[in-house]
Amino acid sequence: MKDLERFSGKVAEKSTPAHASQAHSQVQPQVQRVTISDEEAGQRIDNYLLRVCKGVPKSHIYRVLRSGEVRVNKGRIDQTYRLAAGDVLRIPPIRVAEKTAPTAPGAEFKILFEDSHLLIIDKPAGVAVHGGSGVSYGVIEQLRAARPDAKFLELVHRLDRETSGILLLAKKRSALVNLHEQIRAGLLDKRYLVLVHGDWQNTRQHVKLPLFKYTTPDGERRVRVQADGLPSHTVFILLRKFDQFALLEAELKTGRTHQIRVHLASSGFAIAGDDKYGDFALNRALLKANETRGALKRMFLHAHQITFTHPETGKPVTLNAPLAPECDRFLKSLGKPVVQSR
Repeated sequence: MKDLERFSGKVAEKSTPAHASQAHSQVQPQVQRVTISDEEAGQRIDNYLLRVCKGVPKSHIYRVLRSGEVRVNKGRIDQTYRLAAGDVLRIPPIRVAEKTAPTAPGAEFKILFEDSHLLIIDKPAGVAVHGGSGVSYGVIEQLRAARPDAKFLELVHRLDRETSGILLLAKKRSALVNLHEQIRAGLLDKRYLVLVHGDWQNTRQHVKLPLFKYTTPDGERRVRVQADGLPSHTVFILLRKFDQFALLEAELKTGRTHQIRVHLASSGFAIAGDDKYGDFALNRALLKANETRGALKRMFLHAHQITFTHPETGKPVTLNAPLAPECDRFLKSLGKPVVQSR
């Protein structure tokens, strides 16, 4: 309730009976006008509202944006508008259940680097980076709960829930803006380790296929190769080749949703354990260990290296996250590679 009051002003009296469940009682905040500070400038309006309107469903945030009820400097904007310092934001009355989601339990993750500007962690597979789409909370909500005194903590980029490895978070607005500029300019270098099934031939292979993002009838986010999709470019480098598998390093030249997964699947190489774009018969077989190899119960995709310029010092930073133990065990169970490039 305090979070709701913080951004929405006074709260109207509840009209539900005293014996009604709290999960169904609702509150009606008043119109609120907020002046955007320097630290808040630069972020998209939808992301700002999702952060400050705690407990409000994402679908409702986008509904009020589409309806024009949210205004900036008295004018209509769309969800892609980036806030500027001094903007006057009108937040309309938003009616929500008092308890819409469980509170995220505080959690810390393996820290690869931390200073006053950045927090960089090694995210385990199976953990979403943020709540939404049927997930009550993710890494960002858990870290904020574990660090209640943190004045600012935001994701710099995202990883798929099934992907493990390096995840950057900013502890200052200036750091977030700087790193987003590096990403847009192609100056932030991200590398992934990925295991594919099939007879991979090339030592170095460029894949340039346009990607189109869409939503399935049941609300699932998907991506496919489509002529009018966004330009997308991945470089794949062969590290080790086995009888039936190949370990690759994927270098992202663009950062589209599910880019590595769709580029590989569309090239005829399924990622081991990929339950969206992979080989489902193969995945079932990988769940069980046999005489020659161990079991694999996750997607073999790991963000293992990142290089960027520190937003405060201007010095280059390169960080590595070792291959997740479950992936390392499966890789070792494949035996001696037929080809090893490095």
